[in-house]
Amino acid sequence: MKITWNSSAPLLFVLLFSTSPACAQGGKSAQSAAPPQGPFTDYRYEKPGTIHKITAKDLPAPYATKSASSWARIVDRPKNAWPQAPAGFKVDLFATGLDEPRKIIAAPNGDIFLAQTHKGEITIFRGITADGKPGQTATFATGLDEPYGIAFYPPGPNPEYVYVGDTGAVLRFPYHSGDLKAAGKPEHVADLPSGGGHSTRDIVFSPDGKQMFVAVGSASNVDDPDTHPEEKNRADILVMDPNGSNQRVYAYGIRNAGGGLAIDPKTGELWCSVNERDGLGDNLVPDYITHVQAGGFYGWPYYYTGGNPDPRLKGKHPELKDKTIVPDVLLQPHNASLEMTFYEGKQFSAEYQGDIFAAQHGSWNKSVRVGYEVIRVPRHQTGKASGEYEDFLTGFVLPNGQVWGRPVGVTVALDGSLLVTDDGSNSIWRVRYAGK
Repeated sequence: MKITWNSSAPLLFVLLFSTSPACAQGGKSAQSAAPPQGPFTDYRYEKPGTIHKITAKDLPAPYATKSASSWARIVDRPKNAWPQAPAGFKVDLFATGLDEPRKIIAAPNGDIFLAQTHKGEITIFRGITADGKPGQTATFATGLDEPYGIAFYPPGPNPEYVYVGDTGAVLRFPYHSGDLKAAGKPEHVADLPSGGGHSTRDIVFSPDGKQMFVAVGSASNVDDPDTHPEEKNRADILVMDPNGSNQRVYAYGIRNAGGGLAIDPKTGELWCSVNERDGLGDNLVPDYITHVQAGGFYGWPYYYTGGNPDPRLKGKHPELKDKTIVPDVLLQPHNASLEMTFYEGKQFSAEYQGDIFAAQHGSWNKSVRVGYEVIRVPRHQTGKASGEYEDFLTGFVLPNGQVWGRPVGVTVALDGSLLVTDDGSNSIWRVRYAGK
């Protein structure tokens, strides 16, 4: 039996909860738990093609249910367990035997860069063989401190640097298209807040290459920044020049977007995938995916999903209530939404063009677990999200509630297939369109 834990939580706390029988069942026995009340759901009802839509009007009052603890105890994947995709798609095991595979991204030349966070390495996969495996594997860089974010600069076909988001810094390596190994030690670009919870730091560049966006999650669940100086420049998306200068806050009140920033390739808009706070019950607070407004305030820690006050900080900063932005797409609370990508490949049918795919890692704070899947956010070729999302890749939780896989990263390979990292089974899955 393998046990894994979320690096944003204290290890002792995780072990205490993850060894209980109830935890192995997702908090309650999946067979005895009552069906969820829509629009909320749990893993038992996540099926490829199922559409969900949550609005701000659907949210219950805080503490409508008790705050549950159901840490995922990771088990070995049974031989008959396999990720499930919509009809017409086939799922292959691309790579296995990895060490906490997390952020994954395709370089302009098609090489696949992977952050193996626990190992402190950046790995490259080149090509896809006839049997769906990497043609070549190489180690680009080692000795990093919980690397996660990876970005190529300048944007376009001929980047000169690979930027890496360590937990406390932005680093960059000189790079020429096709390099399989870093030419030397990384250059330190900028310091970032570190320590506490939420160690991932994602990075993207504006299309013109003039701005670098870096997501830094909160150090806590709901600590008031007024009284907790360790929250300074956290729960924010920071922006700075590519050399690290002129660092400032671009958008704030975003509890943790460190797992997922992306630029819409058509509009140039910044988007993010966010883990919201815990402790208010099974169906609060919704995680979300949204475009990011410059100077926008998204609520943490005082408000959520618009002007809903967090009762633990009630009465604080009333001037922010009407400024709190409602995100574009509300996800299931405790989904733990991580890396997102826009589909611009040519393999999937035209209806997928411009849609968002996002990994849902699954979290601990729901009585019957939810998430542990990849979702699709359709945008109907409009460039905008209308609020709904669709289960796309499911099956990482067994019927009895035990978990064997946890999606983290998602990117589009050069051939148009989708690559999904899974730090539960330490694998990468490949989703390809196989015909009607």
